[in-house]
Amino acid sequence: MIRGWYTGASGMNAQQNRLDAISNNLANVDTAGYKRDITVSKSFPELLIRRTNLDGVYHTTEGSADAAPVIGKLGLGVETNENYIDFAQGSFKSTNTKTDSALSGKGFYVIETPAGERYTRNGNFLIGKEGILETKDGYPVLGENGYIFLEDDKISINEDGIIARSDDGTEIDRFKVVRFDNERYLKKMGESLYSTNDIAGPAHIAEGNERPKFLQGYSETSNVNVVNEMVQMIEVNRAYEANQKTITSEDSMMSTLWQKVAQLN
Repeated sequence: MIRGWYTGASGMNAQQNRLDAISNNLANVDTAGYKRDITVSKSFPELLIRRTNLDGVYHTTEGSADAAPVIGKLGLGVETNENYIDFAQGSFKSTNTKTDSALSGKGFYVIETPAGERYTRNGNFLIGKEGILETKDGYPVLGENGYIFLEDDKISINEDGIIARSDDGTEIDRFKVVRFDNERYLKKMGESLYSTNDIAGPAHIAEGNERPKFLQGYSETSNVNVVNEMVQMIEVNRAYEANQKTITSEDSMMSTLWQKVAQLN
């Protein structure tokens, strides 16, 4: 019976982790460039149950073997295996802003922050007070030559990410775009920014077929499907309630057992 408590509790913890991820996805459904979180669970190793003392142990010339028949397998609960980011392409929304640019394909803009370089899919940029292209949180966007200095928004951005003046075609810079070996394991840092780690691997410059296409005047929306997330939320709530009822039933049986033992004593 005590094992049943732990099994039910592990299921509740796993469902709580799923609910946290779904809630965060729904909260960021309107965040430009947001990528949904996915929680994966795995079961603990199962035990093989046999009936004991049925036929005993028989001996052969090669040793002994258990002759008790197999009853079945006993599960020991579930745990959260991993949380990863789904970088599926979001749809495109027209903003009619010259400094906005959406990425069509895999890749990340490079942003300079006080904590070092960070990466984002959110291409909603603006020109700061010092004439530097920045995110809406005030972090400079990096080009291949460093900061991107713009006098005004009279610019054009081609599919390769080259920024040029729209009046005379003078090339200003080219967006610095990077990729990772295991992008799904990047760490979210808030404000649509990501940081890398040992699992995701170091950032490397995206060139050739690895480099995404740029769409000026567009923004990439989140890849969260509200209907799917709501359906999953209902499934999580039902699974959580089922595990909760399991613990309640186990507790009731344990209470009855102790009462019977007390009466016998």
